[in-house]
Amino acid sequence: MTGTAHEAGGAPARFTRLGVDVGDVRVGLARSDLDGLLATPVETLARPDAARRVAEVAAAEEARVIMVGLPRSLDGHEGPAAHKARSFCDELAPALDAVGSPAAIRLIDERLTTVSAHQALHTSGRRGKKHRSVVDQVAAVMILQQALDAERATGREAGETFVRTPAGADAPSAGTSPQDQETA
Repeated sequence: MTGTAHEAGGAPARFTRLGVDVGDVRVGLARSDLDGLLATPVETLARPDAARRVAEVAAAEEARVIMVGLPRSLDGHEGPAAHKARSFCDELAPALDAVGSPAAIRLIDERLTTVSAHQALHTSGRRGKKHRSVVDQVAAVMILQQALDAERATGREAGETFVRTPAGADAPSAGTSPQDQETA
């Protein structure tokens, strides 16, 4: 099942969406309200357990879409950080299957959100180590809010669909987008 920004007849769909910011050490998690208007922070997760925990939250919240930040370079290319985000999606897909969640995974271009999150926390008076524990949540909120705003403005799903690979099938190489697969 995929989440759609609008139901038949053009009315906005009512369901929870999750936003994820993948880091090397921590993963930020955010959620939306049912109307897809506002993103709010949920928690900061340790990277090793993050895919399992995101899947658990997706199942508990009955989320239909999980927006994972895809940090592209300013020129649009995917570097090591983008490959890590795609690898996280490779972990998340079977974790969602394990908890019976049909949530779709979408990759959202998130250039500079972590930098923006650090700046916002610094401006709000949180300094250095004090904001480390929440910066990933703030970045996840920014990723999700960007996607929610894009869906509302266009009436279409934001980002690109992460294609789940069935168990036992060969997965596309990390960093290969669906467009790349079509031309390969």
